Amino acid sequence: MENSTAQNTTVAYPNFAQSNPVVTPVLDNTQQGVIPPVITPTPLPTEPQALQPTPVIEPNLDELSNIQEALPINNADSEAPLKGIVDNSLQDIIPGEKVPKALIRTPKVNNLSQPIDADGDGQTAPAITKMADTTKIDEMLRYAIEHNASDLHITAGYPPIVRIDGELMEISERIITPEEAEEIILPVLSEEKRELLEVNREVDLAYFHEGDAPSRFRINAYYTMKNVAAAFRLIPSRVRTLDELLLPNIYHQLAKLKQGFVLVTGPTGHGKSTTLAAILEEINTTRFTHIVTIEDPIEYVFEGKKSLIDQREMNDDTHSWPIALRSALRQDPDVILVGEMRDYETIASAITLAETGHLVFATLHTNNAAQTVDRMIDVFPNNQQAQIRLQLSNILEAIVAQRLIPLDKGGRRAVCEIMIANPAVRNMIRESKSHQIDNVIRTSSDIGMVSLERSLVGLVREGVISVQKAQEYAVFPEEVLRLLKS
Repeated sequence: MENSTAQNTTVAYPNFAQSNPVVTPVLDNTQQGVIPPVITPTPLPTEPQALQPTPVIEPNLDELSNIQEALPINNADSEAPLKGIVDNSLQDIIPGEKVPKALIRTPKVNNLSQPIDADGDGQTAPAITKMADTTKIDEMLRYAIEHNASDLHITAGYPPIVRIDGELMEISERIITPEEAEEIILPVLSEEKRELLEVNREVDLAYFHEGDAPSRFRINAYYTMKNVAAAFRLIPSRVRTLDELLLPNIYHQLAKLKQGFVLVTGPTGHGKSTTLAAILEEINTTRFTHIVTIEDPIEYVFEGKKSLIDQREMNDDTHSWPIALRSALRQDPDVILVGEMRDYETIASAITLAETGHLVFATLHTNNAAQTVDRMIDVFPNNQQAQIRLQLSNILEAIVAQRLIPLDKGGRRAVCEIMIANPAVRNMIRESKSHQIDNVIRTSSDIGMVSLERSLVGLVREGVISVQKAQEYAVFPEEVLRLLKS
């Protein structure tokens, strides 16, 4: 039986010397209906030939002598026209020489390229200068300076608008078109800032206005309804002192601190930067310290008087807040100013700086001390909040919540709520009882704490604001009446 099976399954293959068979496997052909295997002969691969060594060709010295030396395209000693992809002769691109009109390209709007001879009279037009580009905006900024405005707004579809003593005012009846808005705003921006504006659709920068009253402006350029707009914030050229700002005496004590965490809070446009600048200026004039500021952008520019001051601007001097704050530890600072704590990483880095023995000043957009404590802790994950409360209770020295109040006879004055981190306050922060901080501030005026209502009552007694206005800006209006009667 085995011989029969072997006989039925035996297949005669061609000679292996001639081909290599490829067999499709099939079942036993003794089964009914099974197709016998199909044999497809394929050529055997040829044996690889042994690698032959590459012959070495000896150079023919006679032929080498006939090869010419390679020469540069342009001979430096020759007066012939330069050869290359530019067809213009050299005289066509020499500054001051006449440029054929055929070679002149129409410049783009706001193009700050090299001067060209636009009218063909042989005289090149001067390069577009800063004054030529910024004539319109300089006139508006001059108006803002002369009228002591805090802000200037340029938005397509509206006339130029300024804010004076907290109130918006139009300075012209002419409506700004989208094209005019670009002509006014874009010349103020450098090429790098324009690229950031195009990519991010908003950008912060500082601008120095030259004139009879030189001043700096903090600018936020942005897009609204696909049109360019900008807000200009006036930064006085001189840093005013704490006494000139009529701030409480406790601010002088803050400038004497050696380490800790001091927060100046309040809504946007209520003088936080001015107050911090006044504190830093007092440090600058009384102590020999190293001050490092990290701002976006730089607002007040300090002159080193008794201190060494390094001012770093975001995107120009550093790429991010966390990186700049980590690097500050290696810059041997005594005092550090954090322009604004915007996120978890910035707050965490600022706390670390204060823990390492530095005096740290920072700002937050909060309305009072209790809200400031909660805001700083809430940005952290739940599993870290207990640790942050402990750290904050150890390093916090003071929180100043500030607002600018319009006076009845014009101008504005700063009123503030001042919280000093005494043992009671530190214990409330650790035990998550920040809602009780307001009561501590009201009952601790003997150690320098001031409530917002008490500051407002002080202005009422000076006769610069009315009782109604004091109640309007107070958090607890009934407290104003109680203090006035006491």
